[in-house]
Amino acid sequence: MKTTPMAPLFEKAAALIQSADSLLITAGAGMGVDSGLPDFRGPQGFRRAYPGLKAAGLRFEEIASPRHFHCDPALAWGFYGHRLKLYRSTLPHDGFRPLLEMGRAKPHGAFVFTSNVDGQFQKAGFAPEQVLECHGSIHHLQCLEPCGSSIWPADAVEPVIDEASFHMTSPLPLCPGCGAVARPNILMFGDWGWLEARASLQQARYDDWRRSARNPVVIEVGAGTAIPSVRLFGERQGVPLIRINPAEAPLADNRGVTIPIGALAAVQGIAAALRAAQSNG
Repeated sequence: MKTTPMAPLFEKAAALIQSADSLLITAGAGMGVDSGLPDFRGPQGFRRAYPGLKAAGLRFEEIASPRHFHCDPALAWGFYGHRLKLYRSTLPHDGFRPLLEMGRAKPHGAFVFTSNVDGQFQKAGFAPEQVLECHGSIHHLQCLEPCGSSIWPADAVEPVIDEASFHMTSPLPLCPGCGAVARPNILMFGDWGWLEARASLQQARYDDWRRSARNPVVIEVGAGTAIPSVRLFGERQGVPLIRINPAEAPLADNRGVTIPIGALAAVQGIAAALRAAQSNG
């Protein structure tokens, strides 16, 4: 393996992975950056990703809210429809495959905990039963009201977005139960109507897996502190943690290793260190 300033960190991470019986992969928005997905946390990032909403003066926290589905559903669906099209067309970057292979090599496999709603882990080959999407998924819908507990796939939604107004001009998806406007099954800001049934089932699967995985290592990728769901979940496991984050890397204790670079480069570096250790072992 070519020597780089990161090599000692890759080797330490590889050693932690070798000593584990399973992998818990925790991922935030930074995981998708190398796939070309926008990281729109923060005002400037959001405006760069969605200039069509800049003129409206909306912040991410405002458009990513059930309120706009009530007052201007075509605009709300303009935002979420654009994202749905983007996530459908985006291929996962080459860092997903090594994580998948590392998990397959472990006696108790791997589980993914992610705040991302893009479905990239499933597209990369992770089984749906291996993924907990704590904020839901853009690929599933629910009633805006909601009139019941139904959650259904968004496969039939084909968004057409007017680039000038950023409104969705194709038919808005409707609830099959009551005919009201449907919305993505995503936990939004100020959201009291999110249906948790799908995420709760994923949580139950995770709990079952965690009882059998007695010696996991956490690989945290691209999870920041602005919305700390992912970071806190991994830290609370009380096991060694590999943190991959170019901007917010430090760990609070010495339970693991921090790698202050992007997801793709870090995962590929760890994978190379693992191959080198296995060939020397």
